Amino acid sequence: MRSICFYFQVHQPFRLRTYRFFDMGVNHNYYDDYQNRTIIRRIADKCYLPMNKLLLELINKYGSDFKVSFSISGIALEQLELYTPDVLDSFKKLAKTGCIEFLSETYSHSLSSLKNKEEFSRQVELHSKKIQKLFGKKPVTFRNTELIYSDEIGEMVSEMGYKTMLTEGAKHVLGWKSPNYMYSNANNPNLKLLLKNFRLSDDIAFRFSEQGWNEWPLTTDKFVGWLNAIAPEQEVVNLFMDYETFGEHQWAETGIFEFMKALPGKVFSSSNYTFNTPSELTEKLKPASAIHVPYPISWADEERDLTAWLGNELQDEAFDNLYKIEKKIINCKDEQILKDWRYLQTSDHFYYMCTKWFSDGDVHRYFNPYSSPYEAFINYMNVLSDFMIRVDENYKKKELKGEKKT
Repeated sequence: MRSICFYFQVHQPFRLRTYRFFDMGVNHNYYDDYQNRTIIRRIADKCYLPMNKLLLELINKYGSDFKVSFSISGIALEQLELYTPDVLDSFKKLAKTGCIEFLSETYSHSLSSLKNKEEFSRQVELHSKKIQKLFGKKPVTFRNTELIYSDEIGEMVSEMGYKTMLTEGAKHVLGWKSPNYMYSNANNPNLKLLLKNFRLSDDIAFRFSEQGWNEWPLTTDKFVGWLNAIAPEQEVVNLFMDYETFGEHQWAETGIFEFMKALPGKVFSSSNYTFNTPSELTEKLKPASAIHVPYPISWADEERDLTAWLGNELQDEAFDNLYKIEKKIINCKDEQILKDWRYLQTSDHFYYMCTKWFSDGDVHRYFNPYSSPYEAFINYMNVLSDFMIRVDENYKKKELKGEKKT
């Protein structure tokens, strides 16, 4: 039997309020509480609650034959606790079925794996503890922010004790190879890799309601037909997507919920596929080969690289300035500073500074509170400047206390 692995990403950032130059040194409240509450409530009603209810119905109908996996950032979990506890309760109900695997990731949905190994490890540990506390089970599979991966990042993840990691099945990495196998890290073969089948994933996530698409409308008959057309020796089809696909990116009126409700039954009746979680596949499959990824890849945009977050002058200046202060924060005991440090690392802040409007403009505008990348940069740097002043003051106080002790 071959496998389908469904993985859904759940993440929303704490968006910054309009923070002006004259706020620096005066007002340390950086977040737009109204916007954050409004957006997460809207997504809860359109996506999280109806889709969680649907998944629970499918699990009740098919039992352990139907399984999916989630990665929920620590930042998103905090918002669920603050603004939509009913959603968190619905995830806990799913967890109790035993048919859901919750994956590990960076707490802040950050880019720390690209900059600071120690901060990366701290965030992964913090997130793992959060998942264990809320859902009762320690995660054993890792998914980095936006599926960012390289040989070096995979090696770090393996050192943390994870056996499997998810990433993008990028063409420029795979070449002639298929994403529909288990692979392994080039530096440490003990780390197994599951690669996104981006064509079939994006057929659901992006093209489902696109009436200009030559395969529209997408039906379960058609989709399962595509699955059956895959060469029989290929072992697993990884369908990775944002959870907001259901009801938010693809509105209920498109029929996306009906499609998902009917898909498992069609798979069971018309194919030889089963549904499995990443940890099950870790035990079930052996790597076909190692894949070499010397430069980081992601699941974003056409290029499948890092240019959605880093690469232009705005992004790089903000990113470099943020991590310059990491050494001063390591031993900080101020809980609010530590919380702000985590929130400011969220990758969305750098995404809003992206200037790649030509090929992926609609994607970059979605959920974007800014009218331009330059506005996003100025606002972020104003916040960061105030934050750096606070960090310096905290650091100097510690130094003075240390001098008094001696």
